[in-house]
Amino acid sequence: MYLSSLRELALGSRLKALSDQFYTAIDEVYRACGAAIESRWFPVLRYLRDVGPTTVTDMALAIGQTHSAVSQLADRLVDAGMVERRRDPHDGRRSVLALTEAGDRALGDLGPVWLAIRRGMSETLGPSGMAMLEAIENCEQALRERPLVQTILLQREALSRATVQVVPFEPALRDHFRRLNQQWLERHFRVEAVDRKLFDDPEGLIIAPGGAILFALYAGEVVGTCALIHEGEGVYELSKMGVDENFRGLGAGRALLDAAIAEYRRRGGRELFLESNSRLDRALAMYERAGFVRQAAIRPGSHYDRADVYMVYGGG
Repeated sequence: MYLSSLRELALGSRLKALSDQFYTAIDEVYRACGAAIESRWFPVLRYLRDVGPTTVTDMALAIGQTHSAVSQLADRLVDAGMVERRRDPHDGRRSVLALTEAGDRALGDLGPVWLAIRRGMSETLGPSGMAMLEAIENCEQALRERPLVQTILLQREALSRATVQVVPFEPALRDHFRRLNQQWLERHFRVEAVDRKLFDDPEGLIIAPGGAILFALYAGEVVGTCALIHEGEGVYELSKMGVDENFRGLGAGRALLDAAIAEYRRRGGRELFLESNSRLDRALAMYERAGFVRQAAIRPGSHYDRADVYMVYGGG
């Protein structure tokens, strides 16, 4: 599933989709069993039966929904004859929700259905179902103890002070080399055979022959990468420059480019070139600002089908 790949970023969407699946399934069960209620009515009806008449405000607090949502649901339940509004005997200025006789009868017939729901849930979900219930309880407790919005904004403030760091290749980062480049290529072009070979064995095809792979880190997250491929006799290709498109504006691309040029100079290289595509205006402008000069024709024996730009570093 696509949403699962987004992890915490899509938590609300995934829970909403899961909630809709449960609501739909239980509504189908209620209809099949001839029950007179809907799944979304259950928290309000059950609370009124178990606790007794209560205000919309207290109900919202008890079942974890907004005042507006409970008020709208109460209107539907009043129209369905399941709930009625009464004057609060302790405070005549406000009203309370109370279960009607019809509502009480409807709930009284549902014991076997609820038992079937419990057992069916347990059989379908297995141990993960119980783990999910426990996780939900822990999540609810955590949100009560530490409000989410405040925590996220504090994290954002801390991240605003972070800067991009460039680090050399290490095996633990290998998958990011593939991920960042494949993400970029699939979005703009296609992954070619030469790309796949390098992704499969970056140590053997890039580092061992005298090249280098660099990574850009932002607050510990890998947000970019590039490679220096040693072509022999002091000639290097700047290649596989990929930056996560969700982290634009941090200067990761330029930091990688500067670090790659510095590494090329440290190795005593005599020529540094790159191949690119004329569609990539922003990248080409960055290369030119760094001192690369566009050549009149594509490089003889070009590595890539997508390459229609050949640039050589002039040491600017």
